[in-house]
Amino acid sequence: MPATTSALGYADLGRLMDHQLGDEKHTLSATSTLDVIWVLYDRILRIDPGRTDEPERDRFVLSKGHGPMAYYAVLAAKGFIPVDTLRTFGRYDSPLGHHPDRNLVPGVEISSGSLGHGLGMAVGMALGLRIRRSPARVFCLVGDAELDEGSNHEAMAFAGRAGLDNLNVVAVDNQSSSYGWPGGLAARFALEGWSSTPVDGRNHAELERAFNREHAGRPHAVVAVVEPKA
Repeated sequence: MPATTSALGYADLGRLMDHQLGDEKHTLSATSTLDVIWVLYDRILRIDPGRTDEPERDRFVLSKGHGPMAYYAVLAAKGFIPVDTLRTFGRYDSPLGHHPDRNLVPGVEISSGSLGHGLGMAVGMALGLRIRRSPARVFCLVGDAELDEGSNHEAMAFAGRAGLDNLNVVAVDNQSSSYGWPGGLAARFALEGWSSTPVDGRNHAELERAFNREHAGRPHAVVAVVEPKA
């Protein structure tokens, strides 16, 4: 499936999400990530839609893979996939499944949807890139409820102690966690040796500053607090 050149912007994302029909869109889960993913692809990630296999590209890992509608809309707006493909979302013959598939969608780094897997994979990517002395960075998006999974605790603990400063996690906190964390999610990452920054997850300028924050010697967590859009 070839990528296309696109001049679409943030204002077009609502229309692009409306192209995706069906009963399993996980709309609130998807829209809570919309601004974060847009800022990453529009202002932060060093990746070319025409060269998605470039070895030194930045990697974006959508661990919260059960709500990919916003992700697909951003990929279409940025030219990774044709806009018309969005209308096939969820069909048996579509590359755009209810969980993203790295073998079918250009630019998708992991096949995700099982909560608790993405952060561990992102840690492995960051460690491998550091061993190769690559300038590439890894950005992993997780949900607040997903952090209830024990595998994420292990990944956070290792990354902090290994000083993986090429690893960035954005935790989208839409108040869906069953347990939460005393003092908030930023405190949880800081406890494990991370640099952590809480932000308004709808404020593009705050998100950009947080993603660009200096954090030499430590992985960085951006905790994006959002009220889900209906």
